[in-house]
Amino acid sequence: MDSYLQFISMLLIFVIVLAATYFFTKWMAGYQKEKNTSGNIEVIETMRLSTTKYIQIVRIGQKYVAIAVGKDEVTNLGEISREDITIREDNPEDNMSFKEILEKFKVEKKGKRKEIGEKKSLIPERDFF
Repeated sequence: MDSYLQFISMLLIFVIVLAATYFFTKWMAGYQKEKNTSGNIEVIETMRLSTTKYIQIVRIGQKYVAIAVGKDEVTNLGEISREDITIREDNPEDNMSFKEILEKFKVEKKGKRKEIGEKKSLIPERDFF
């Protein structure tokens, strides 16, 4: 009986630690996002060249600058005019929660199953014997 009680208490502690980690991570992500969006510097776009090298377009105030970011260095590639940049608007699907994505997937999957069922019913059944 004592071993069952120990197992249940360890399981309960594990769940509490797991929940605390989840909520702390969510809070920290929101806090950092809030900190990063409240200034004059914004990363517009990033393109990976290799595992440690990137090209970024960054807005600093009203100017747009292209920079190369490496493992230990950042190099200014030059200034870009506003007219040369195509800034894509936020797509609502980019900000979807996992639950919304899962529901969308379920609906699409259900629709495909229904289509397959309709196609099967269009094929006449024949008796071969």
